[in-house]
Amino acid sequence: MSERDGTRPTITPNDFDIFRPLNWCPGCGNYQMLSAMKAALADLGLAQHEFAIVFGIGQHGNGADFIKVQAFHALHGRALPTATGLALVNPDLRIIVQSGDGDGYGLGMGHFVHSVRRNIDIAYIGHNNQIYGLTTGQASPTSNQGMKTPSTPSGVLEEPVNPLGVALAEGATFVARAFAGDVGHMTWLFKEAISHRGFALVDVFQPCVTFNKINTFKWYRERVYKLEEADYEPDDRTRAFELAESIVHIHNEDPPEASRIPTGIFYRQEGVPTYQDGVPQLADGPLWKRAREPRDVTGVLRAFA
Repeated sequence: MSERDGTRPTITPNDFDIFRPLNWCPGCGNYQMLSAMKAALADLGLAQHEFAIVFGIGQHGNGADFIKVQAFHALHGRALPTATGLALVNPDLRIIVQSGDGDGYGLGMGHFVHSVRRNIDIAYIGHNNQIYGLTTGQASPTSNQGMKTPSTPSGVLEEPVNPLGVALAEGATFVARAFAGDVGHMTWLFKEAISHRGFALVDVFQPCVTFNKINTFKWYRERVYKLEEADYEPDDRTRAFELAESIVHIHNEDPPEASRIPTGIFYRQEGVPTYQDGVPQLADGPLWKRAREPRDVTGVLRAFA
C-alpha cells in the first residue's frame, strides 16, 4: 500500500523510534509522554513528514532527539512563535508544541496568551511537573502555594498559574488535562488535541521524580479522576472555568478526598475560524508552495546597510 495509489501504509509507534539512549531520570514522566505521543500519531495514521514538533527548554526539550519527526528545539519561552511561523508557512502540517511549565507558563506566558486568543491551529502539550527540573528544583510558575524549594526555603508565596483558566479566559477552543501515569487516557487526549482545528491545550501533570518529592505519581493517583466517567459535558465555558479554578487552590497537604483533580476534556468548541483562515497571504495557498525559486533580496538588504 502507498499514498500514491490512494491508500496509506500502516503506521506503528515503532516507526517513530530513534535508537538513541534516553537520558531522562529513571521514572520521569517524560517517558510516558513520549510513548503516548508516538501511539497517538500512529493511531492518527500520520507519517513523519505530515507533522512537526517544536520543543521548548526543559528536561523534555531534548525530545527532538528521541522521536523520528521534523522537530525543532526552540529558545527558552519561544516555542510558540517558532511553531506559529511553521503553521503560517505550511498550514498543511499538523503542528505540535511541547513545553514545560517553567518554559511555557513563565518566560513564554505572553506567547501562550496571544496564541490562544488567535486560535492558531496548534496542539500545545504542557509538561507540568510544578518545578524547574532542569535547573535542580527551583519553584516554577505552577508550584503550589507554600511549597518549599531551594529558591523558596520558606515556601512559595503566590498562588500558582492556572494554565487551563488562562486558556479558557482567552477563548481557547480545546482545553484538557492529562496525568502522565495513565498512558492510555493521555494518548486519547493527544489524539483529540491534534485532530482539533484551532489552538488545543493539553496540560499534563508529569511528576518530577528527582526534585519534586511532594507531587509524586502516588500523590496524583490518589486524587485524579476522569471527567468522561463523571457525566461531564465539555460544552460550557463558564462551568469549565469553575472546574479549572477548583484545582488551583489545592494545597500539597490537603488529603486526597479534599483535593480531587479532574482529567479529561474541560472544554471543546468546534467550527471557530483559525488565525490561518483570516490571513490574506494564505488565500492563494500555502506560502511554501509559492516560494520554489530563491528570491533576490539584495535590494532589501541594501536599504538597511
